Amino acid sequence: MSEVVLNALVRTETGKAAHRLRSEDKIPGIYYSRGEENINISATPLAMKPLIYTTNTHLINLKLDNGVSKTCVLREVQFDPITDRPVHFDLQGVKENEELMVQVPVVLIGSPKGVKDGGLLQFIMHKVRVSCLPKHIPEHIELNVAELGMNDSIHVRDIKIENVTILDNESASVVSVVPPTVIKEEGAVAGAAPDAAAAAAEPEVITKGKKPAEGEAAAPAKK
Repeated sequence: MSEVVLNALVRTETGKAAHRLRSEDKIPGIYYSRGEENINISATPLAMKPLIYTTNTHLINLKLDNGVSKTCVLREVQFDPITDRPVHFDLQGVKENEELMVQVPVVLIGSPKGVKDGGLLQFIMHKVRVSCLPKHIPEHIELNVAELGMNDSIHVRDIKIENVTILDNESASVVSVVPPTVIKEEGAVAGAAPDAAAAAAEPEVITKGKKPAEGEAAAPAKK
């Protein structure tokens, strides 16, 4: 697994004061590790970009402005629901002989046979949770989908990686090929015969002349 250097600042602002950091184009975050004190930090969006927008998992060499360095992984990123910008991140410290849980991106390879036959590819799980030692963390999980036919799926139980335990539900589908959705023609009346559907769509005929009062006979329409 490749390593990425992340330069960050130790911050003292917490809670509502973190909003000021975002206005200064900084993302607040936290570093934590078992047996250590948590460290509140911040980093620029540019520095975080290789860690957030990637299809690989990385070990992070965290370099703080006080001279301290930590080895960690990106555990979680929170995004603004409106702008989709990152607003907070969590880094988890790693120890050489201690297993940890991480989310590993899934990468699809090949063009499914079922798609060539008119099916639709559903990519359901873009990341899979695993547990392993830091040295065994895979950069990503490759799944070859070329042999997937119509109504075929690859499940979590089909993923086998040496020295790695998959934590997600083994029956969950990661990727599937499904038949295309059939859309009913607009204007059709569900369950009606063709003649009935045509009658239902026929416009109402409006006659000319004064509307008769209740109980009166309608006057004949003028030609």
